[in-house]
Amino acid sequence: MAPTGLYQQFSSYFKNTGTTLVVHSNPAWRISLIAPNFSEEAALPPLSLAFTGLLSVAYPLLYVLPFYLSPTTRPSPTLSRDAPSVIRARIRFVYVSVTLSTIATVYILATRANASNLDILRLLGWYPIGIVEVSKSLLLTALLFTGPLFERAVVESRWRDWIQGRALHETLSSWIGWRNYVAGPVTEEILFRSLLVPLHLLTPLSPTRIVLLTPLYFGIAHIHHFYEFVLTHPHTPWAPSIMRSLFQFTYTTMFGWYATFVFIRTGNVIAVILAHTFCNWAGLPRLWGRVEPGVAIGGPAVRGKEDSGSELGKERRDHWSWSFAYYVLLVTGAVAFQQCLWTLTESPRALAKVV
Repeated sequence: MAPTGLYQQFSSYFKNTGTTLVVHSNPAWRISLIAPNFSEEAALPPLSLAFTGLLSVAYPLLYVLPFYLSPTTRPSPTLSRDAPSVIRARIRFVYVSVTLSTIATVYILATRANASNLDILRLLGWYPIGIVEVSKSLLLTALLFTGPLFERAVVESRWRDWIQGRALHETLSSWIGWRNYVAGPVTEEILFRSLLVPLHLLTPLSPTRIVLLTPLYFGIAHIHHFYEFVLTHPHTPWAPSIMRSLFQFTYTTMFGWYATFVFIRTGNVIAVILAHTFCNWAGLPRLWGRVEPGVAIGGPAVRGKEDSGSELGKERRDHWSWSFAYYVLLVTGAVAFQQCLWTLTESPRALAKVV
């Protein structure tokens, strides 16, 4: 009898190719690929590289192109992408595009791979929730930002706002904050991780190559910001504009590598959504310069003639101490991140084994 289920298809395929197939003990979709070398005589996997590559181009285009079709979202020298009306309209567009892409992916998994409803939810990383995986992934991401967290919490004295929740409320009350920390991370991670990665797992590509390849679509999808920047900053020379876009492409691709790695290792889309939100909030870590508190809203304090130089000397010592502590924590956090990368992403719900 021919295999009819997704698991049975993969079992038959890997038996035919001589590839080692490791199936975890729980009944969920848990296939780890070891030495995924395909022979020309072997049965083909459910999806071809050409078909998946076409979808990998179509999905981002469906995500970005609507921005340029409507006058309410199209960038112009007089209309900023940060205008509330632009943000609201763009969010509506991406919700629709991600919904359409999700429907297409579910249909493909159900028809081309004979996946059951439960298999589809697990492949997409939507079920089970996996609170442990979410917590460990968020902790791993925070380790990389140990220095910046120290700078914000201690040097800039924001820890009180964090405890009271005032900063969170103020941030999410603005459309820019909602875009950067909710709508953007949710829609981008669903599209580039939850939808595209499972489709690639049904191709001849190994999980390791999927980790390296699929984030390139994520990075390329951000290149349209180059056009927006040039349009809204007409007096900026081309060279700095190009360097800015290349830099953005580089760090978005690097984050994509990390997010794809975490998604495959944990099988949890919420984990990568929260990691994305955290990275957007934290920004790029400071790699040089002196660490010091930001200037207060009212401006720097004016010193009188009677003020001695002792206070200035104390401030300089504090700045040196903060800088030293920051860079020590930055390096320590980076080392801890590297040491814990595999441990904190280990999960019985992994979609595949990354080697």
